[in-house]
Amino acid sequence: MNFESFSFPGRRSNVIGRNGVVVTSQPLAAQWGLNVLQQGGNAVDAAIATVAALCVVEPTSTGIGGDAFALIWLADEGKLYGLNASGPAPAGLTAEYVRAQGHETFPALGGLPVTVPGSLRGWQMALERFGSMGLDTLLSRPIAYARDGFPVSQRIAKAWARSTEKMSAHPDSKRVWLPNGRAPRPAELFRNPEFARTLQTLADEGYDAFYRGDVGRQIAECVQAAGGFLTQDDLAAYQAEWVEPISVAWKNGYEFHEIPPNGQGLTALLALNIARGFDLQTIGYGTANYYHTLIEAIKLAFADAHAYIADPRHAAIPLTGLLSDTYTQQRQSLISNLQSLSPTPGQPQPHGDTVYLTVADGDGNMVSWIQSLYMGFGSGLTAGTTGVQLQNRGANFSLEPGHPNEAGPGKRPYHTIIPGFITQNGRAWSSFGVMGGFMQPQGHLQVGLNLVEFDMDPQTALDAPRFQWLRDKEVALEAAISDDIRAELTRRGHQLTPKGQPMHYGGGQVIVRAADGVLLGGSEPRNDGSAVGW
Repeated sequence: MNFESFSFPGRRSNVIGRNGVVVTSQPLAAQWGLNVLQQGGNAVDAAIATVAALCVVEPTSTGIGGDAFALIWLADEGKLYGLNASGPAPAGLTAEYVRAQGHETFPALGGLPVTVPGSLRGWQMALERFGSMGLDTLLSRPIAYARDGFPVSQRIAKAWARSTEKMSAHPDSKRVWLPNGRAPRPAELFRNPEFARTLQTLADEGYDAFYRGDVGRQIAECVQAAGGFLTQDDLAAYQAEWVEPISVAWKNGYEFHEIPPNGQGLTALLALNIARGFDLQTIGYGTANYYHTLIEAIKLAFADAHAYIADPRHAAIPLTGLLSDTYTQQRQSLISNLQSLSPTPGQPQPHGDTVYLTVADGDGNMVSWIQSLYMGFGSGLTAGTTGVQLQNRGANFSLEPGHPNEAGPGKRPYHTIIPGFITQNGRAWSSFGVMGGFMQPQGHLQVGLNLVEFDMDPQTALDAPRFQWLRDKEVALEAAISDDIRAELTRRGHQLTPKGQPMHYGGGQVIVRAADGVLLGGSEPRNDGSAVGW
């Protein structure tokens, strides 16, 4: 592993520990997860503790009104488990109804895009199968933060302020999230006593208090009052599910793992498969050829993702064909070193605002967990007096008739949030993720290759400058990428956004398990992230 051996500036050192490491996007949440490890909890206990705290201290991005996915490595079994805790559309929602309201694309605000919140059933499944602590213990610190207040961190305060107009439109949202008519400022104390009471109810009564109790009643009433279809029956019927991770091999025994659709982890694997056909070492890290190759790979991957990713319970997804060597070679052959291409989906042969956290404990267990409301504060709705903000995942449904991802009753939408995992020679090596909408598979591609292809340490892999493909030939590059490279990419037909234009390049967190069980943690320098260990 090459520490600090690249020309771009490093911003932080790795956190290195032996007994446990927690890495996430907000320091108070990371410290609570570490505290749980130090009390004797395992990686799953600490992950749920951390994400519960994030629901309080980073409410712009996550909450129990959203969805979650996880990849969990169980050391005793040497096995990686996948968890899909994303919720479906209400039973009463149809694409025909949404189109009849005059929408050409699925709306992002109000009641229509609110799907069943799945995250709490995900917590339940993970803890009941692998945890060692009760929900009452794990919620104790988040309840205190919500009840007594916590100081808002810098970048979260900025994100909060950007949602002022959205949250002002709904009375309960305005009351809870904009005290005194404005968003809290950096280092200002914020209290959410309504959410503290909801968390205390969960600690006392369990998960059904949300899905079958008064909390669920208020959620359903809120959504219906805002023009949506969610009912308490939809909430009561929901269950998360265990799924088999999908993967692609890399050289030197490395293997990248993702959650299968309806998540977009397939996008990252498609891009990695394409990139594997190029000699990246000879091309050279950070060269114009390097960026060009990866940009073209992710464009082709997204073209297929938008054509094929949907809820596999309602649509046949040609996973085997998409990830086959034959199809990958066809896609690789489309890439020219001289010219940017316009992405179009292929035809494989048929075959039968978000938070991310990662935790590793001293026994070898690792958790890659991601949870989100989608866009900042989700739908803009807050349910009654619960303090629960509701996601807008339905915004990713298609309204195109016959599309695999066309909105429909009980269907789960195309989902942006994806946890990542890397094994080496069949053993857990890295738990990682990069949150941020459609930046996520692009972040998995770039950070993942930094780790396995260029041997960067976790923090350096996150510090490295990134690109973000936006649409067609339009690409954004971080300012640290040189003007010479920008000029060469422009010559090849890439349409670059102005240098320095504000853009979100994702929020990543990485843990690598090195020799002798030593844990190295790196945290995103572009947000309020923190790695802690012992």
